Amino acid sequence: MGLFWRRKKDDFISLGLSAPDEAPDDLMDRARIEESTQVEQIAQWKAESAPVVAEPEVVKPVAAEPETVKPVEISVEQWAAEAAKLFEPATPTFQGSQSATAGAAKPAVEEAVVEWVETPVVEESFFSRFRKAVSATRENIASRIEDAVKGRKQIDEAALEELEEALIGADIGVQTTLEIIEDVRRQVSRQDLKDVDELKRVIKEHLLEILERAEKARGVASEAAAPENARPYVMMVVGVNGTGKTTTIGKLAQRIKTDGYDVLICAADTFRAAASDQLAIWAERAGVPLIQQKQGTDPAAVLFDSLKAASARNADVLIVDTAGRLHNKSNLMAELEKMKRVAGREIQGAPHETLLVVDAVTGQNGLSQAREFMKAANVTGLVLTKLDGTAKGGIAVAIAKELNLPIRYCGIGEKADDLVVFDPKTYVDGLFE
Repeated sequence: MGLFWRRKKDDFISLGLSAPDEAPDDLMDRARIEESTQVEQIAQWKAESAPVVAEPEVVKPVAAEPETVKPVEISVEQWAAEAAKLFEPATPTFQGSQSATAGAAKPAVEEAVVEWVETPVVEESFFSRFRKAVSATRENIASRIEDAVKGRKQIDEAALEELEEALIGADIGVQTTLEIIEDVRRQVSRQDLKDVDELKRVIKEHLLEILERAEKARGVASEAAAPENARPYVMMVVGVNGTGKTTTIGKLAQRIKTDGYDVLICAADTFRAAASDQLAIWAERAGVPLIQQKQGTDPAAVLFDSLKAASARNADVLIVDTAGRLHNKSNLMAELEKMKRVAGREIQGAPHETLLVVDAVTGQNGLSQAREFMKAANVTGLVLTKLDGTAKGGIAVAIAKELNLPIRYCGIGEKADDLVVFDPKTYVDGLFE
């Protein structure tokens, strides 16, 4: 997958002003002499403190005088009785008595050597993860396309009507659907389309063209587009409550920090109760500093303090959380305008990026939100969350078609690394393969 975030760090040229001066030759000689003296002293101390081991005395063996053994006279009956005792069974040992086998050598036991074999962990590919996330949308589109042409010798008007229903049902958008149907109808009349595979190819080409055109139209398609001297890089995140805005900020901070950048989070959502507490949990997980104030504080004031703190700490990225607001609340939308002015006054070009978080489950309602936020917040890119929990993942195409906005990131799961950079080709391939 490569790096999640690709901003270039500033290259610093060291003039060597803070480097220590080189020691003269006489100081170096003196240091070597002192070092050798210390080594000799340590060796002497070890020799003096070593324990003295006494040598064992060698005891000379004394030759014993051979004793004269007198023969013992015993009868045959006594000898047979003594021999029978040798073959009697052993008497059981009771508590307190010495075991009959005490001191006996234990039989050698062979130890089995168990060899540990590590099974290599195969990381799931990016395409397979993305394909799994859009599985519901894929089943909604692909299965209905196959049903539309199944059992037909050629693609007729009835098949085109079913195809139109399938595309609109996936929230790809009415305008986009009509363009696709018209192109398919034109190719059918020329007999260029004959089976379902060719039909899928035509649809894929249309969707990919829309998404790639949106990346080049306007907005910010990559963080590398901003000047390299833009520091801190200010990212403002906006959206409606419940879209996953706070979770996206936490994941975004963790992913950017993992790539080696210094990140700071500004908790400017002072409108919703416990918003700062929720963001503090994510900041603690990611190990990222959080700038926050009490509830009810002017969000522009919190942003001002965060900009000053980010500049003082020489942070690379500042992620700004904003109050979740409905797109029809004029006072909250005006608050965004004020925050943009404060950011631009303190940091040149800030905010460098304004991301709108859209819940994929909301479908066409997400498109309405994007239209209104475009007026007040000058949105530069989209974050599509909960893509793995809906059959209407085609909303990505509808937003890109109508607003010409690039989709920067998308959420394909609940883990921190499930926030991924949106790739148009991977997305389109995942819908049909």
